Amino acid sequence: MAHQHRHYSRRGYVSVILFLSAIVNTVSTVTHYSIPEEMEEGSVVANLASDLGLDVKTLSERKMRVDAAGNKKYLDINKDTGELFILERIDRELCPSKTTTSCFLRLDATIENPIRMFNIEVEITDINDNAPHFRRGTMHLDISESSPVGERFSLNNAADPDVGTNSIKDYHLSSSEHFSIEIQTGRDGTKFADLILKKTLDREKQAVHNLILTAVDGGVPTRTGTASIIVRVLDVNDNAPSFDKDKYVIEVMENSPIGSLVIKLNATDLDEGSNSDIVYSYSLYTSERTQQMFNLNPENGEIRVKEMINYEDFKIYEMEVIASDKGPNSLSGQCRLTIQVTDMNDNHPEISIKSFQSPIKENVPTDTVIAVVSVSDKDSGDNGVVDLHIPDNMPFKLRESSDNYYELVVSEPLDREKVPEYDVTFTVTDRGSPPLSDNETMTLELLDVNDNVPQFPQSFYTIRVMENNAPGALLSSLTAFDPDLHENQYLVYFILEKEIVNTSMSMLFSINPENGNLYALKTFDYEIEKEFLFHIEARDSGSPPLSSNVTVHIIIVDQNDNAPVIVSPWRAHGSVVEEKIPRSTDKGSLVAKVIALDTDSVHNSRITYQFLQVTDATLFSLDQYNGEIRTMRMFSYRDPRHQRLVVIAKDNGEPALSATVTIKLSTVETAVKAYSDMTEVPLEYDIFSDLNLYLVIGLGSVSFLLLITILVTIVLKCQTPKPSKAAPPCRNSLLSERNSTIADSTLVSNDAYWYSLFLAETRKGKMVVRQPVPKGSRYIVSSIPRGTGLTDTSDSAASTLQV
Repeated sequence: MAHQHRHYSRRGYVSVILFLSAIVNTVSTVTHYSIPEEMEEGSVVANLASDLGLDVKTLSERKMRVDAAGNKKYLDINKDTGELFILERIDRELCPSKTTTSCFLRLDATIENPIRMFNIEVEITDINDNAPHFRRGTMHLDISESSPVGERFSLNNAADPDVGTNSIKDYHLSSSEHFSIEIQTGRDGTKFADLILKKTLDREKQAVHNLILTAVDGGVPTRTGTASIIVRVLDVNDNAPSFDKDKYVIEVMENSPIGSLVIKLNATDLDEGSNSDIVYSYSLYTSERTQQMFNLNPENGEIRVKEMINYEDFKIYEMEVIASDKGPNSLSGQCRLTIQVTDMNDNHPEISIKSFQSPIKENVPTDTVIAVVSVSDKDSGDNGVVDLHIPDNMPFKLRESSDNYYELVVSEPLDREKVPEYDVTFTVTDRGSPPLSDNETMTLELLDVNDNVPQFPQSFYTIRVMENNAPGALLSSLTAFDPDLHENQYLVYFILEKEIVNTSMSMLFSINPENGNLYALKTFDYEIEKEFLFHIEARDSGSPPLSSNVTVHIIIVDQNDNAPVIVSPWRAHGSVVEEKIPRSTDKGSLVAKVIALDTDSVHNSRITYQFLQVTDATLFSLDQYNGEIRTMRMFSYRDPRHQRLVVIAKDNGEPALSATVTIKLSTVETAVKAYSDMTEVPLEYDIFSDLNLYLVIGLGSVSFLLLITILVTIVLKCQTPKPSKAAPPCRNSLLSERNSTIADSTLVSNDAYWYSLFLAETRKGKMVVRQPVPKGSRYIVSSIPRGTGLTDTSDSAASTLQV
């Protein structure tokens, strides 16, 4: 058998010396190791592979493993290093294979290729990790105060789970003048202590002795355990009972109830148990009359009234009381008592509720009688005079109706919403000395009446609704609150009817009568209706019902859902506008003007113009704001005769919508003679026919009527408040139904019966007159160059558009 010694640490590899032994048995190989308990997890026990003669490099390949014989596995092997290490901290005292002095863990190490099995036995040695402890932390001893000095009393010994030198070695007793200890050793080596009495006890001086017994083990460092020893000294009858006073003077009220306590005598005996149990009795010096009036309790010394005491019969009673203990040799003591009868206010006033009305409605008028109360007192004189009160800060008052009768009346308006109920306490007090009182509390409940109108959180609601909304969409929740109860707070919501262009609000909006949710019943179009103003009413279910209303302002928010429409120059759908201009046109001359309208809001309808296509970008310019197309230079012989311009008009929406117009310009060597929608009527200046005369007269009449109409319209428009400060002043232009300016040089008329807008200009001795437009047209839009006079008009074409 070979022994091996190695050093190991409870925290790692080195600190505590480990004893390692390996035993090789020829019959069955058993490897033995010895380690101390409580080693740190991960601590190495030994290199098992080296001890077993195995190659560390083949451990993983040969699937080496360590199995515990018991249920719990405390050790395992590191297959990389072959080291046997602590898997879990081991406590020797909890070891499943523990003997009296040792603990062994048996392991089976298995390896394959070829299969081999090794038996491993690890001995767990003890360290001083447990302190001595007593099975009972407190020991109680009863010792008679007459016990002789030197008497011996056995004590419970302490136990220590450790073994050997780490077990209990000695006992110590705390300092005491009456007791000491003596150490004894049993046959098995167990040490215990006996308590020895070294001085006579006196229970009356010290009835209890508290001692501390300390057990000390032999470990390094030493550990200790303590237990309390409570010694109760048993009594002997060596003291007589004694009263607190030798003489007592007591005052007792007359008419005291039978059984009333007069006094409780207290005699004390320094002894205990039956030696201190005291029996009280009258002496022979106490008269029979006194014993008939007062009862003495022999057990507790209470003297109580036995019969009704009358001040006029006897004013003073005298007695003598004896207190005797129950010891074997009974001892006794006595005292004298003088009882003086006092005439006092001994009757409490009484309250009687004759009637009480509850519940009542919160709107009862003031001075309404709620309750009738009577008071009384059996005493006489000032002791029988009583006063009745109720708490302050209550909307009630007491009104005396007759002698000792009071009425409780309402003094202030009641409001259930503030205080739903009142606890009215009636307090009656007599005028005795000291005064006596009594009280009675009644609960007054208030019934709700419909006295609160529904209240909306706001008086005015502004709700913004995006146009093109879905029908049935929830717009807002208009909820009111009513502080009343039950049906008085159940609210129903209505839309107050208001017709707009023969359409009622109930056809446009709907409100949930139960919760006030407001819904849209139709899809709104900003271009048709921009806002609505109506009222919502909340009505409770009380009787009669109360209601309140709130103003709702619905604002339709515009979406960019309308593309611009080219209104000038007008052309049929998909056609190209053809214009003729003299080739001798000067630089900066107005060639054409594009006008587009957008029915969206001001922001979305702001239109800008751009060239989409242009034959010669150096020849024409386009004003992006007013759509005017002007020449940037004179025409040259290199410029083609036909110019093609494509103009796009974009609005300011997001995303932007647009419209385009194609203008085909043709240059001619002379002034334009006619337009496609005009008829030339050549006339000499000095020749007038009857037809020409009629035409002149008709033209003058129409022009006069047109001028009057324009002036009246301008006056009316100027008197109407302008929508914003940024609106342009009234000029020679008319506003459309959208109240927005088309252009400074645009005329718009909504008279569907106008035939035409006649323009006449003289061109080389000829007058050109436009033909009438068809009936049924809604707008006549005429483009007139800005800032031009009659002379300029003759050089530029004016176009009329039917929309």
